[in-house]
Amino acid sequence: MSHPQMLSCNICPRNCGIDRTKQKGFCGVTDKLRINLATRHFGEEPCFSGTCGSGTIFFAGCNLRCVFCQNYEISTLCWGKDISGEELIRLMLKLADEGAHNINLVTPTPFTLQIRDAIIQAKEKGLTIPVLWNSSAYEKVETLQTLNGLIDIYMPDFKYAHQVYAQKYSSARDYPTVAIAAIKEMYSQVGLLTIDEKGIAKKGLLIRMLVLPHNLAGCKENLRTLADELGTDITLSLMGQYYPTGKAKNYKELARGISETEYSEVVDTALELGFTHLFTQDITSSDIWTPDFSSSPQEINPASEFNPQAEQTQ
Repeated sequence: MSHPQMLSCNICPRNCGIDRTKQKGFCGVTDKLRINLATRHFGEEPCFSGTCGSGTIFFAGCNLRCVFCQNYEISTLCWGKDISGEELIRLMLKLADEGAHNINLVTPTPFTLQIRDAIIQAKEKGLTIPVLWNSSAYEKVETLQTLNGLIDIYMPDFKYAHQVYAQKYSSARDYPTVAIAAIKEMYSQVGLLTIDEKGIAKKGLLIRMLVLPHNLAGCKENLRTLADELGTDITLSLMGQYYPTGKAKNYKELARGISETEYSEVVDTALELGFTHLFTQDITSSDIWTPDFSSSPQEINPASEFNPQAEQTQ
């Protein structure tokens, strides 16, 4: 049964008002849960991947249109397979049984309502590992509030400091103000990131920043905003893995990887501002950390009784 809100969808800042039981929203998906890959993923920050992997579920669709998206095949092209809420619950429990450190929900925003129901039922069926919300931060505060008490870890991006670039590269002029409001709500729910004696995250907030060429993301400005709004005890992941993918090669200014100088300036700014809980990366202008979204069915879902074949939508 569809949620009444799906009949005139306004769960994200797009406020499409579209009946997603009959057509796709700006996000590119209907009201049916759609995933491409579910696996224990080892490409996240060490406190999430650990030794056994992050139980990562990659959802299709996205309410942004990032031209450089490293998950372009599923975020924009919406490759994947429709599944039921019951199947999503089984996935979560199976990943936990396989030893995943957490359930990592990637680009979950378009399916917030269905995922909320699935988390509640999975917990009732014995899910005890942390649930991680891995999103762009382009979210409504009111929608996030419906997740209070259900999400243990929030891992939002903080993509842009400037409206002009948010519009040009992600079709979201209001991203800077929407994202900081969403991040503050996330922080109010889960607080600072807490890590156990084995180095595994149990609860809290980690904010990711992808450094773009020519300081187009405005990472240094966003660091100052975070210092002012949330203080410098929060945990940050400063990402140096940008490479031209998706439609990025159509933009001259995005058609190269970042330089050591561009990345080090962001790290130096974070340290100068007083941030000490930092994850940093070696510069990598390749797809080494990007999953293969055309992988075989058994990789799409580790649960033997559920074996969807990924398919492309037009």
